[in-house]
Amino acid sequence: MASGREYLEFILEQLSGTDGITWRAMMGEYIIYCRGKIIGGIYDDRFLVKPTKTARALMPDAAWEKPYEGAKDMLLVSNVDDRAFLKELAEALYAELPGKAGGR
Repeated sequence: MASGREYLEFILEQLSGTDGITWRAMMGEYIIYCRGKIIGGIYDDRFLVKPTKTARALMPDAAWEKPYEGAKDMLLVSNVDDRAFLKELAEALYAELPGKAGGR
């Protein structure tokens, strides 16, 4: 099942206070970048992020879910209504992850 554009737009609006958030469509889903680093994505209308040490600390009870069959588990962000939390999470992911430029 592919993700809806409406859910992507909702997540992007929630992340609008974070500098450098971009995205790229990929096979019916959306990859989310923070200043060029992949921090997660929208998969089946779920916002999943990379399970860095800080992300796990910020979301200790987060569900671990596969974005698609055969992929590594990621953390499900259930608190998508809290913009301040999403900004803190995106900044923490950016600080911890190596990355390449990408997104739009």
